[in-house]
Amino acid sequence: MWGKRYLLKLIEKDAAPRVELKHSQMLLQTRTTTGEEKKQAILDEWYRSQLKEAVPSLIAKWEPLMRVKVERFFLQRMKTKWGSCSSRAGNIRLNTDLAKKPRECLEYIVVHEMVHLLEPTHNSRFLALMDLFIPNWRFYRDLLNRLPVRHETWDY
Repeated sequence: MWGKRYLLKLIEKDAAPRVELKHSQMLLQTRTTTGEEKKQAILDEWYRSQLKEAVPSLIAKWEPLMRVKVERFFLQRMKTKWGSCSSRAGNIRLNTDLAKKPRECLEYIVVHEMVHLLEPTHNSRFLALMDLFIPNWRFYRDLLNRLPVRHETWDY
């Protein structure tokens, strides 16, 4: 969560599923009959809920500074991107795996997508706006580029 590594500990008991962070452990509580896919879905939904909680305050922070309005934001599993923007509609889309990365990386991606509301392409104006709003954005871009977008299990 937010760039920290946790040891996943599975707790099976006859109770509602839940996820809890405790010290260096992520506790996943499920019923004994819960399958692997359902366990993964519980974790994925927990990460999504963390983003749903974190993103609105970031948007609220940056909208007046950038003089833009985000109409809606969406969270989606993405294999190859951290985010995207529909500048005409004023919507931004964020990769749910951002909840696993440092908070500063989430903020960088939110600002990156919001800059696209001012400049749809990655041209020199876009780069100048990024330099203005987050002068060290290249550090966060490089950090995210070194990290995997998501863990995938490939079957051959």
